[in-house]
Order: sequence, then C-alpha cells, then structure tokens
Amino acid sequence: MDVEGQNSNHQNQDAAPQMSKGLRRALIVLNCVLMALGNTGGPLLLRLYFRSGGKRQWLSSWLETGGWPFIFVPLLITYLHRRRHQIRPGHIHPIKLFFITPRLFLACAFLGLVTGLDDFLYAYGLAFLPVSTSSLLVSTQLAFTAFFAFLIVKQKFTPYSINSVALLTVGAVILGLHVSSDRPDNVTRGQYYLGFILTLGAAALYGLILPLVELMYSKSKQAITYTLVMEMQLVMGFFATAFCTVGMLVNKDFQAIPREARHFELGEFRYYVVLVWNAVFWQFFFLGTVGIIFCVNTLLAGILIAVFIPVTEVLGVVFFKENFSSEKGVALGLSLWGLASYSYGEYRQEKDKKDKATPSDQGA
Repeated sequence: MDVEGQNSNHQNQDAAPQMSKGLRRALIVLNCVLMALGNTGGPLLLRLYFRSGGKRQWLSSWLETGGWPFIFVPLLITYLHRRRHQIRPGHIHPIKLFFITPRLFLACAFLGLVTGLDDFLYAYGLAFLPVSTSSLLVSTQLAFTAFFAFLIVKQKFTPYSINSVALLTVGAVILGLHVSSDRPDNVTRGQYYLGFILTLGAAALYGLILPLVELMYSKSKQAITYTLVMEMQLVMGFFATAFCTVGMLVNKDFQAIPREARHFELGEFRYYVVLVWNAVFWQFFFLGTVGIIFCVNTLLAGILIAVFIPVTEVLGVVFFKENFSSEKGVALGLSLWGLASYSYGEYRQEKDKKDKATPSDQGA
C-alpha cells in the first residue's frame, strides 16, 4: 500500500525507526474500524438529536469535534510506554512530553478552524435536508478529494482507483435520484435550498481538508509517527471546537441546552447521553481519517467515507424504520464494488513491487 503521500512522509523520517509491516497493518485495521464507527454512528446520532427535538445547529456542529479531550487517553498510554522503555540504568535522556513543533502547531490550528467551519456547514445543512439528499451531497466529497489530491499532493491514479471513484460516484447519484420532491413539511423552499448549498459546500471544503492534511505530513520536516498524528488531531479538534464555541456563545446555545433537554422526546437524561456519544463517535471518525491518511493516503480516506454513506442508510432503516428503496440497494452494491476494486488495485500494486524487487532471485 505504499503510495506517493506515504513515501514523502518517509523521506522526512530517515532518522526515525521504520514502522514494521505488522504494526502498519494493525494501524490500518484500527483506523478503518474507527472510521466505520464514526462515519456511521456520528450521522445516526446527529439524526437522532434532530428527530427527537434538537434544534441547535451550533451545538450539533460543536459535537463533531468536541470529543477532542478523549485523545489524551491514547496519548497518555504512548507516553507511559515511551517512559517505560527509555528509563534504563545509566540513561538520563529526557522524555519528550509531546512531539509537535510550533510550525506544525500553527498548521494544525489553521486546519482546525477550517474544520470548525466545515462542521457548521454540515450541521446547518442537515437541519433542512432529508438524509438521502444530505448523503448524496456529502458523497460528492470523494470527487472533491480526488480533484484536490491531484492538485495539492500529486496523487497518482491507477485504473482501479479511477474505477472505484466512478463506481462510488454513480452509486451516490443513484442514491439521490429518488428524492425529487423531498422537501420536509416544516422546511420552507428557501431553507431547503440553503441546506442544499451549505451541505455541498461542506463536502467541497472537507474534500480540500483531506489533501491539506497529507500535504502537512509531507512538509513537516520531522518524523511523522502515529503519536504525532494523534497530537495533530488533538490540536485540530481543539481549534475546531473553539470556533464552534464562539458560535454557541453568540447564539446563546449554552443557555438553551437545559431547556432543550427538558423538552427532548427521549427524556432529559438520554438527551445528554446522545450528546456525549455523538461527540465520541465523531472523534472516532476524525482520528480514523487522519490515521488512514498517515498509513495509506488521502484517496483511500475519501473512498472509505463514501463507502459508509449507503451503510449509514441501511442502519437508518434498521434503527429509524426508514424505507429501503431499490436505489439504496444498488448504491450499496456499487459502494462495496468500488471498495473491492480499490483493494484489488492495491494488492496488484504491492505484488508488482515485490516482483520488481526480486529480479535476481527469479533469474537464478
């Protein structure tokens, strides 16, 4: 799975120990699981919030990154691990508390603010659109990611990745074709079009953020480890949350939370449970996304996001008793086909590299 973005990172890691294949594969699996949980659980819980009487757009956008303090847990574990292995008799080397440099900190702060804006656009748009339309618009993020990755990090395409992007795009289009007159009863025409534009803008903006994260890795001028990736996500999450916190203060959302909790259809206690787990699942999503970019590349992160869109639709049928149309079934099949195409392309690419690396053995 070695790709251009990953190679550029490794060029900055000459002095750093190389990650073993086993550890790298384990991290890929872990981050895929985190993305799966976050990319399905986050939207479902956000839908549950709005369906049960929640109406605060700034609060819902705040929840998308408000779980950033949870990253302190794995960071503490890695710190204790380093401390245990570095403290030896006769060694007095100081143990670094963190690895992020001021240069990276500023870059992460900027991307965090952009992410906060993206969170607001997505949450505000979701308040006015049905899920199927929102999913269609969000899935266009894959096309934006592919376009910006080509421009920013010179992401190379293979026939398999192009086929994967095409399949996922077609699936996303089919997913939204059955919603011609889908404006909710309590939403005006102006609000509907506003939600349409905001959600499309959120997809485009996040399609830009993903390649910028990969560019930040390649231009960091220091060893990019998974611990550093978590530190960077911590900073981005903090500044994205700070951006949304300002919006909440201006909109007086903090004063409205107790009142909204009392009128929540599922009950006051479950209102806070929904908020907390919403923040946790969205943090899974962001941490898994930056981890996939670190371990593989931007394009796979975008493809996985698109793959889980119809999966979220299926879960919506299971948990919210929504109708599962034939279009959703076709979209799900195309999404799985797209993921299989990308995976097979990566397998072929890895196999070709191994074959080229051992020409002498074959000649002997």
